[in-house]
Amino acid sequence: MADKSILSSFNGITVLVLGDVMIDRYLYGGSSRMSPEAPVPVVNIENKEERLGGAANVALNIKAMGANPILCSVVGKDEGAESLFDLLENHDIPRSAILQSDLRKTTVKTRIFVKSRQVARFDEEDQHYLDKEEEHHLLQKIRSILDSQKIEAILFQDYNKGVLSLEIIRQLLNESKKRKIPTAVDPKYTNFFEYKGVSLFKPNLREVKENLHQTKLNATLTDLQSASEKMRNQLNNKITMITLSDKGIFIDAGGAGKIIPTKSRDVADVCGAGDTVISIATLGLATNMDIEDIANLANIAGGQVCEQVGVVPINKHLLEQEYQISYSKKE
Repeated sequence: MADKSILSSFNGITVLVLGDVMIDRYLYGGSSRMSPEAPVPVVNIENKEERLGGAANVALNIKAMGANPILCSVVGKDEGAESLFDLLENHDIPRSAILQSDLRKTTVKTRIFVKSRQVARFDEEDQHYLDKEEEHHLLQKIRSILDSQKIEAILFQDYNKGVLSLEIIRQLLNESKKRKIPTAVDPKYTNFFEYKGVSLFKPNLREVKENLHQTKLNATLTDLQSASEKMRNQLNNKITMITLSDKGIFIDAGGAGKIIPTKSRDVADVCGAGDTVISIATLGLATNMDIEDIANLANIAGGQVCEQVGVVPINKHLLEQEYQISYSKKE
């Protein structure tokens, strides 16, 4: 296992984060009556909050670890984009690699809470792929970054909102291979098997079931090992990490895989946990960390953010503290 300074190796690492950014908006209020128009509560909004979501939350998690995220995406020219840029500035995350387009709407997910219970959610978004001109400008921007800065890892955060088109995926994977930059992917459904040759592939169990067409796939070592081998046959990836919700994480580097169980927690909200897991895993990949250490750290980090309501970044001090309690070498 790693020593007590396990997280210090993340300091100063530069990670290019590419994918779908969004705003997570929260409306909090109370309700004392039902609407006369429909069988729904009338919510009196008392407080509003906005947080970075999607690839922007990944960048925030990387920033929280002492590393340097370069966030690349395409958003609209709208109120959602202005909110996104304000939040990025507040967290000292540069927006210079985020392009704006008249053809897109910035994704905003709005959740309404009465006390601590979510009663509704509505999304404002586009899901179509970038057009050729948008692809060209984004690739041009990314190549300029790769030519001018030392990038230790490239992270693809795919939410199926259209930024990660086939052309973007293929071109960037080719660039990473030419430049010998490790890559990590948090996939969704549409382009699941397009990330050929990626270093680390991190789907969740439901995504694996759907893409392998194995609805009866269970979170057992035998089933997960078989699924990992089937994905590797198509992807030729080096490391497979499958998140298993409350059952932990499966990790496999082409040999005998292993399940890292999660500890019992008071789960408040699972939103954003996957963002945290891929952030930690990518930093571990960039620093050549042992794969079991990567899985242990990512497992703890994902569990910790689930103890808080809403999309939140990991706390570096708490992560280090729990890791040392759980995995430090015995004298």
